[in-house]
Amino acid sequence: MDLVLVLVLCLSSLLLLSLRKMTYGKRKLPPGPTPLPIIGNILSINIKDTRKSLRNLSETYGPVFTLYYGMKPTVVLYGYEAVKEALIDRGEEFSGRGNFPLAEKSDKRKGVIFSNGKTWKDLRRFSIMTLRSLGMGKRSIEDRVQEEARCLVEELKKTKASSCDPTFILYSAPCNVICSIIFHNRFDYTDQEFLNLMEKMNKNSKILSSAWTQICHTFPILIACFPGSHNEFLKNTDCMKSYILKKIKEHQASLDINNPRDFIDYFLIKMEQEKHNQHTEFTIEKLIMTVLDMFIAGTETTSTTLRYGLLLLLKHTEVTAKVQEEIDRVIGRHRSPCMQDKSSMPYTDAVVHEIQRYIDLFPRNVPHAVTQDIKFRNYLIPKGTNIITSLSSVLRDKREFPNPESFDPGHFLDESGNFRKSDYFMTFSAGKRICVGEGLARMELFLFLTTILQKFTLESLVDPKDIDTTPVETGFQSVPPPYQLCFIPA
Repeated sequence: MDLVLVLVLCLSSLLLLSLRKMTYGKRKLPPGPTPLPIIGNILSINIKDTRKSLRNLSETYGPVFTLYYGMKPTVVLYGYEAVKEALIDRGEEFSGRGNFPLAEKSDKRKGVIFSNGKTWKDLRRFSIMTLRSLGMGKRSIEDRVQEEARCLVEELKKTKASSCDPTFILYSAPCNVICSIIFHNRFDYTDQEFLNLMEKMNKNSKILSSAWTQICHTFPILIACFPGSHNEFLKNTDCMKSYILKKIKEHQASLDINNPRDFIDYFLIKMEQEKHNQHTEFTIEKLIMTVLDMFIAGTETTSTTLRYGLLLLLKHTEVTAKVQEEIDRVIGRHRSPCMQDKSSMPYTDAVVHEIQRYIDLFPRNVPHAVTQDIKFRNYLIPKGTNIITSLSSVLRDKREFPNPESFDPGHFLDESGNFRKSDYFMTFSAGKRICVGEGLARMELFLFLTTILQKFTLESLVDPKDIDTTPVETGFQSVPPPYQLCFIPA
């Protein structure tokens, strides 16, 4: 029996190597480590630290190389030049959404994040236009964020300067902003339904970034055939979809087509306008998935950045002191911060950018795919091939950021102390698939952080030098370690 197994493995290896040579000769894919039968290059990747693995592989194979996740090739783009060339210079060709099995099973490629082709283009265009109609980039959205910042302050005061885990408080603020845009209402921070939704989002974020999910994405058959945390992810997602459907039905019952209140109303009106179009992208199912995408993306990314940001400010007390000094000088203690203040607060602006750069929230970006057979740097990449664009390699480029592994706001300041923009700042991705809510996220991060530091002194429960800021998961998203702190009223 052992001999038969050895023979099967040997024959499989020879077959795979032969197919690989044929593929290279025909398609001229970029170079990369030789894959093993069935498992591909999984042994070449540390699934608990993919950033380091990709860096090491790029040193051997260059800025463009091929990895096999299972038996499917994925082309990795490493470094600013390769990523920019793909996402910006050749954005249309690299605008496809790559395979993401767990999200696809719950999403069915019917939302705005994981869809492709006409579905993606129509839903994205509609979402951008509707968000603008609802005040994105205008004073009306800023008013909502400022109002929520004041509610956040009141909630933090309730901790009475005692130690607390800030996770769900920091989830609540951006979640309420996106809820006001999508559902036309906000929740009380103690609302149990609200807390349940946020708990499911937080749990799903950890599951997506876990080592087990990376294995499931390499071998999608595991999702259908084996137990594991992926089933909890799907269950949580179904609960959130049920909640959204309930809200949609409430909107249908009270819809006034002449007075749309929020994103759902605008979508329902568009559905009515296209009810005779057999090929319309505007259906209830796609409304549910688009709202879910916006709900999660509008909450999870900002709240995680805030949570990680406060941890960094706890550790780097000298940075926090400088920000608070600038707040006192420009805003004072009584007036609410506003976006107009940002131009007069270069150090605070630099700190907000450095937080995003340093935490490297989405190290590998959401996977892309090429929309047609293309020639890229003398390699031929077939249509539909998965593309990993390493945002880590851009955000931690030594040429642009001299101390990339250190938290240093000086990365975004010039010699005169003025804020310095950087083309390498790709925390929201770049090109055709850049985050739809980038403007809102930038506004929230600046206003929430400045409001917190205006009203509170942050106090760590441990010596700042002992604070560990290493993420506990980095598979999909960088998840900060749990911690507690005290918000001392200023």
